[in-house]
Order: sequence, then structure tokens, then C-alpha cells
Amino acid sequence: MPAAVTGTRTEDNFTLEDRYLREDGTVCLTGVQALVRLLFDRARHDRRNGRITAAFVSGYEGSPLAGFDLELARRSKLLTPYDVVHRPGLNEELGTTAVMGSQLAGTVGNLRPDGVTGIWYGKSPGLDRASDAFRHANLAGTDPRGGAVALVGDDPVAKSSTVPCASELTLADLAIPIFYPADPQDVLDHGLHAVELSASGVWASMKIVTNVADAAGTAVVRSDWAPPVLTPLGFTKPYTHKPSTHLLGASLAALERSLFTERLPLALEYVRASGVNRIIGGARPGDRIGIITAGKPYLDLQQALHTLGLDEAALERYGIRLLKLGAIHPVDPGIVREFADGLTEIIVVEEKRSFLESAVKEILYGVSGAPTVHGKTAPDGTTLFSQAGELSADSVAAGLGRRLSAPQYGDIEPVTAWRERRRHERVQLPLLGATRTPYFCSGCPHNSSTKVPEGSLVGAGIGCHTMAVFMEPDQVGTVTGLTQMGGEGAQWIGMAPFTDHKHFVQNIGDGTFMHSGSLAVRAAVAAGINITYKLLYNSAVAMTGGQDAVGALPVDRVAQLLLIESAAKVIITTEDPERLRKARTPRRVEVRHRDELMHSQEELAATPGVTVLIHDQECAAEKRRKRRRGKMETPAAKVVINERVCEGCGDCGVKSNCLSVQPVETEFGRKTRIDQSSCNVDYSCLAGDCPSFMTVVPSGRKPKQQETAGLFAEALPEPERRVKNEDFTVRITGVGGTGVVTWRRSSPSPPWSTESRSVPSTRPGSPRRAAPWSRTSRSPRPSWNRPRSWPTRSATSTWPATRWSEPTHSIWRRRTRTVRSRWCRPPRRPPAR
Repeated sequence: MPAAVTGTRTEDNFTLEDRYLREDGTVCLTGVQALVRLLFDRARHDRRNGRITAAFVSGYEGSPLAGFDLELARRSKLLTPYDVVHRPGLNEELGTTAVMGSQLAGTVGNLRPDGVTGIWYGKSPGLDRASDAFRHANLAGTDPRGGAVALVGDDPVAKSSTVPCASELTLADLAIPIFYPADPQDVLDHGLHAVELSASGVWASMKIVTNVADAAGTAVVRSDWAPPVLTPLGFTKPYTHKPSTHLLGASLAALERSLFTERLPLALEYVRASGVNRIIGGARPGDRIGIITAGKPYLDLQQALHTLGLDEAALERYGIRLLKLGAIHPVDPGIVREFADGLTEIIVVEEKRSFLESAVKEILYGVSGAPTVHGKTAPDGTTLFSQAGELSADSVAAGLGRRLSAPQYGDIEPVTAWRERRRHERVQLPLLGATRTPYFCSGCPHNSSTKVPEGSLVGAGIGCHTMAVFMEPDQVGTVTGLTQMGGEGAQWIGMAPFTDHKHFVQNIGDGTFMHSGSLAVRAAVAAGINITYKLLYNSAVAMTGGQDAVGALPVDRVAQLLLIESAAKVIITTEDPERLRKARTPRRVEVRHRDELMHSQEELAATPGVTVLIHDQECAAEKRRKRRRGKMETPAAKVVINERVCEGCGDCGVKSNCLSVQPVETEFGRKTRIDQSSCNVDYSCLAGDCPSFMTVVPSGRKPKQQETAGLFAEALPEPERRVKNEDFTVRITGVGGTGVVTWRRSSPSPPWSTESRSVPSTRPGSPRRAAPWSRTSRSPRPSWNRPRSWPTRSATSTWPATRWSEPTHSIWRRRTRTVRSRWCRPPRRPPAR
């Protein structure tokens, strides 16, 4: 084994890499990190047994597994020693086919490693899209020297998805066994079993919900893991599958027969022998009630039982037993029948549809003396556990409390006490601050790219475009809603013949375009409809971690591709037209400054057929990350507003659509201020027709460091304890695409230069641009009609101690004499951020 990945770690030389390198002991890691460690654990297991195996990983990023490929990239130095090859898929179905290929490598020649383990990752909608590819791959089967596992991310309440996600029914229909881990420990344990099971010739899968992928915890790792020893199943000889994609005639029939008569029975036998299904505390003779659950709902159940006052002793006293299923398909009939023996009723706790409940009922149907089974509904038809949304410990406690209070079970005192206490002592806690509607980051290209001419009918797009649904129609047009990824604009094919609207605008991102959206453009051309695709080229799959779009092409080649696909007209808008004009942009494609975005849309709307506007502007969140990491230069100029000159009209906020342009109450009335902490230095606020703006360049001089007295922990008093150690919850909120982050200020911000400057006649980086207050500006003067949040004043600001140039001040005097009343209309009071 390579020296880089060998050796035993001790507590004295602990490093963060131990979550991947430590072979025995306790490690701390998240669910996503556990999935990455799984690759290394499998390789270590094989090498301890004298086999040098490899792993092939492919798929498509999507929450809650959006960080999986990013973590693989961060640990690239570990991938090579363990022979892990990561090839992101252009989309989910192509990633599935690539993993299928890893299982066929040994059938076409000498296999260099001793075996290849294939790993596919994606979210539940991606599984839906790739279901045909999975059906082919699972029928073809896996190589017994390797195996294949699908990591499927489920988003039960659509926190970062267009629709709520649950994958078990799809996976079961594809005849793929399903493991459902509850925490990082389960991810490691079940993952090794999933790989080993898949060597029987059938794919395996792991259902990873958001709370498991994002959760962090400790896990015990050990180097002596070994798969279970399987008992014979009555075959005349041990079955070894040979993967094949000869899906025709007799070969196809043989593959289908082997799947259901040999491979799946072997998989079920592995599940039985693995011990991933456990009766917690064993089956006691006097038990009356059984509760079955799996995965994340198991942790909710544990918390619910604690809430109800049912500890281990109380469960035994009142005759309640628990079954935790690690594998939810196929469900082992043996352990279900053993669990059900002697019970009066079984309660199944699961999210979404009654998947486990149906399986348990099927297993117990016809069994003499079988208990009744309830899950989604009680015997009287009322709801116990909702099919919609996500289960929580409170909702599980409420459902269990109702069912355990049934007259036939007598008085279960802790439950009775809880129900009475809950009814009489319920406490309503206020929200921590007001709710805030999701919105684009400061400097986000969507702030300008989503604007459309008045009266436009618009289709939202997958990605940050989605937030246009929350915005006012006078800003982003009449938004019709969303389609699945890759269907953008195709809804207009069915709408156009039956509506008075003659034109449609469809937002689409560069990542979606490469994934599958290019087919939608081709379909629109074939249908002969009038539509403008607004393709935002922001160079990142921003909502899933900022990955590069797989298969991404330069802007000029994208434009050329669209012309080849028979687009009637293509226009590129960008903040740096000269850069693209120097590239090999096709002659038929016009390159314009991004300030001409609205005019360009009007021109495209008047052009019959399929037209495309490519808006070239990098993601603001990615720019911010690059600047913090020193990979991109941070512009020195800062934009500030003289509040004495500002009229509070909000024109700058309307032009920029930026969250960093915020209202503030001053002694002179409501004014506007730039929140420097959130500003991404986009300078789009300078488009407002206002002389109160200044660009200020810090002097660069470091502030004098003052010596401070030493401060020691012993000198600090103990903080006053306000809550009990075992009874409090901490909620941490995040804003924007950056999520919840840790912020550490390494050095004081440089002071503003004492030599303040007035706004120049050109914007930095845009030499041909007129001053924002120029009389030649074609932009109207709209009112400030978008909510803002309240900023905090920067401690380094020297306002109002600034010096104004006479030309700027003169322009301000002229404007104040011709101001219109509607300009001074105050904005609506914004919600707190």
C-alpha cells in the first residue's frame, strides 16, 4: 500500500485528514465526507485481502449530494493512491451509462486492476431522468470482482429542489436493493455492505436524505471489517454473474430470469446475513406494540420517544419493541415475522408514501395471528404520519402519542402525562427575526439578466433563475413557472397555438444548457415557435457548490453552436465586449455591452423564430470566493453615497436590483447607503441617475497598531448560564448562495482615503460608458418598488467629512430644481435581513 495512505494515527498527531486516513478508532465527519471515505475503506479492505481494486465515480451534482464531487476534488491527492477515478457526467443518465461501462471493462480484455467498483451519485430527480439507463445497467448486471452502487440524494421538502424527492419507489421498480442510513456511522457501515452486496450481480443503492448528507457526527472505524458468510440457497452450484449488454433474444430472457431468480435472492440473503436490520433490545415475550422505521426517521423516533417519556425501561414495561431496518428493499421477511411474533399492532414510521408499510403488510398477509399494521393512517382513517413534507421528532411524537393512547393499551402514563402537558403547557416561541424572501446575491448577474421588457411572458429556469418566481411581474415579467431540467421553453410549444401572446422568453443557465437544455432549444426550432432563450453564462453551477459546468464551451463556441442549430439571431451581452470581440466570435453574432440588455431583448422579440441572448457575466458568489482565496484581484474602488445629497428616490436600487443598496433612516430623512460588507463590487448601482454617488479608493496605509494589555482566560468571569445543558437548541441561519459560513476578521479594514473623489465620468472596467447622471441616458426613472433591508453603518466610513467636486455639486443643484414628485415616493418598508 502506498506510504501516503498507510500508518496508524494516534490521538497525539491528530489531523483533519484522519477522517479519511485513520483505520481504527473514532473520526468526526459529515455524511458527504463519509461517502468519500467509503471509497478508501473499500480499497483498504480489498488490499488487506490481497486484491488491488479500483473505483470509478460518475454522476451529476445536486443537493443534498452537491458537495460529494467537490469533496472528491479537495481530496484529489488521496484518489490516486487508492486508484479512484472521478469523471463527472454531462448529465445523470450518461453518468449511469459510464458506471455501467466500468462493470463491462472485464469482459473485453485483460482487466488491469483486480476489480472495479462503480459509484453513481445524483439526486432523486436525476434518478428519474436516468431510470432507463439504470434499468439497462441493472439488467446487464455487475462484475463480481467489483460491483456498482447508486448514491441517491433525497430532498423531502424541496429545500433545494423544484419538487419534493423520494427515491425508494423508483429504485424498487428498477429492482435495485436499497440501504437507508441514518447518520455518518450508518453511511460507512451500510456503504461497505452495499458494495459487497452488489458483487452478487445486481446494483445496490443508498438513499441519502438532506439531514443525513449535511449532518456531522462521530463514527467508529475499524480495520477488521469482513462481509458476512452466506448460506447456500439451493442452487446446484454457486452463482457467479457475468455482466452483459447483449439485450436481445435469448440473452435478454436469460438476464431477466437471472435477475429475479438468482441475483435478487442472493441480495436478499446478503441483507439477512449482514445484520443491518436490528430488533432494538430484542423481542420480549410480553410485548404488544411494535414500531418499525429506517434511516433518518429512526432518529426522529428516538427523539419522539424521549419527548414522550418512554425510555428503555418504559418501553419494556409497556410492551413496546422497535425494529430498525438498514435495508428497506427488499425487506427481509424473516426479521419482520420474528419482530411481529406476539404483537397486537405494528406502527410503521416513514416519510412520504407508505413504502415500508406496504412491504410489511405483504409479508404478514395470511400469517396466522398477525398483528394489524398502521402507518399513514389510524384505524379510524385519520392521519398519523403525513405523506406530505418531512417528518420531524414533534410530528412523530404527535402521531405515536395518539396511537399509544388507544383504549386497548390502557393507560401508558408517560404518554398520558405528555398529552396533558402539551395541551396545557404549550409555549409559542417567536421567530428569530422576520422571514426573508430568497433573493439574488449582491452583484449577481441575475439582478440584470432576469429583467425583461414590459408585458413579457417568461419561463423560469432551473438554478438561481428560479427566484424570479418570487419577484414582481413589472421587474421580471409574467413568470409561468418551472419545468424539469432540460425542458426549458418546451412548454411554449404547447401554449403558443392557444394564447394571444406571440412571444415567450425562457431563462436558462449554461450548466442546464450543457446538461440537456440544448435539446429544448433544438425542439423549439423544430416546432417553429417564437421564443427568446436568455442563456446566462455565469461559468458556475452556482446553486450546488460552484462547480464548473461539465462539457462547458467558451461563449463564442456556444454562440456558434446555436447558429448551427438554426437560431434566427444570437446576441451576446457582456461587461467587457472587447474581450469577446477579440475572440473568434461568429460574424452573425453581435457583441454588446450589458447595459444594452433591454434593447437587445426588444430586438430579439421582434425577430421571428428562435432567438438567443447570451448574457456573459460570472457568478458573484464565485467571484467573492476567488477574491478571498487570492485567485482574483479585488477592485480597489468602493462606491459610497453622500446621504446629504441623496434624495432617497431609490433609482439606484431599481437599476442595480442589488441587495447591498439599502435604505437607512437619517436625521435628514430616509436615504440610501451601500452595505460594504455584502457588496461584491459589481458597480451596477452606478447606473442610477444620481450625483450622490462617489467612488472611493482606500489609501492603502495600514492603521497604527496599538499595544493592548494581555487578556487571559483566568481573568474572565464565568458566563451566566441561562439554559440547561440538556435543553436548548441553537439555530444558525445563512444568507445567499454562500450558506452558513464562519467569518474571521484577520486584520482591520483599511481606512478610507482622506482624499475622497467624486464619481468619474466612466465606470471602472467600462471605458466607453457615460456617467450615471448623463443626460443621454436612455433609462427611465422608475420608482423604488422593491423591498430593502436595513444596513449597519461602517465604522471606517468618514462621511460626511468628504470633499465634493464643484461639477458634481452643480449637477445636484440643477436636478433638485427639476425633480418629479414620483421620484420622491418612499420605498416600502423592507423585512429585516
